[in-house]
Amino acid sequence: MSMKRLLHGIGWFFLVLMTAFATAALFYSTVEPAALRISLTVLCPTSILAAFLGRRYILAPASLATIFIIFWGWYLTDPPRNDRDWAGEYALPANATLNGRVAHIEHVRNFTYRTTEDYTPHYYDADYNLDDLSSLDLVTSYWAGETIAHVFLSFGFKDGRHLALSIETRRQKTFAYSAIAGFFHHYETFYVAADERDLIGVRTDIRKERVYLYTLTLSPQARERLLLSYLAEIHRLTLQPAWYNTLTDNCTTGILTRAQAKWRYRLDWRVLLSGYTASLAYDLGLLQTHGLSFPALKQASRLYRPANAVPGNSFSKDIRTKTIP
Repeated sequence: MSMKRLLHGIGWFFLVLMTAFATAALFYSTVEPAALRISLTVLCPTSILAAFLGRRYILAPASLATIFIIFWGWYLTDPPRNDRDWAGEYALPANATLNGRVAHIEHVRNFTYRTTEDYTPHYYDADYNLDDLSSLDLVTSYWAGETIAHVFLSFGFKDGRHLALSIETRRQKTFAYSAIAGFFHHYETFYVAADERDLIGVRTDIRKERVYLYTLTLSPQARERLLLSYLAEIHRLTLQPAWYNTLTDNCTTGILTRAQAKWRYRLDWRVLLSGYTASLAYDLGLLQTHGLSFPALKQASRLYRPANAVPGNSFSKDIRTKTIP
């Protein structure tokens, strides 16, 4: 193959790739009204195709360059926002402030769910003394196969309370959830600070997902640093919203970012395929194993709830009686 043909093929590849990305980014954008968003989605590939078909003319390369400059100029400056019409569970963000050794969390979410769509919103404010931080659990929740799971953490305190912290997509009322949309500027990043009755209970009792709870063996100092990193980011997002990205800034990579993990761990395939994150934690010696192999530990760590159970005041204690003592 000649160098000219090779370069020609590479050029084709990047043109198709850029066209596909730009078209999808516009389709999954937050541009309103919807008619404008759809119009731009159609106009983008149409304009690129027209410029390409006119490639024999001297202005065609300039036209293609102009189209992509306009697109990237918009995409790279498209700002995340905190003032959209959010879906109910993402309407009120948490905030965190630190007064000495006491963390004050505003808007700890504690919804009462009857179905996934029928719930009563409820929030409370709470203070957590860092000196009372006593445990840290890794939670993985599966709704389909074994490859993908939602992964989050729950911090335990000496008085029996647990603060569950989950990195999620902040969805607008207008749009249904889409995994593909998360690869583009569609969702803002949302840190849910919640009671376990909400964050775990909705998964075990309402959605009937397969939920696993593992105890992490981080040192007290590491647990505190991780919690403080979460709290700092929760506060920062109230002032400076950020885009969520399914590939680079998701529920699992966000945990590793907060933990300041090395890049070789962030790029591990078990992070990209989040259903295997607990397996990675096991291999790194971060889980309390009780001498079990990972398959046995996973089986023992699954949370089983009675039929028709609802999360009550003893929920956190109840789910831990289903794990290894």
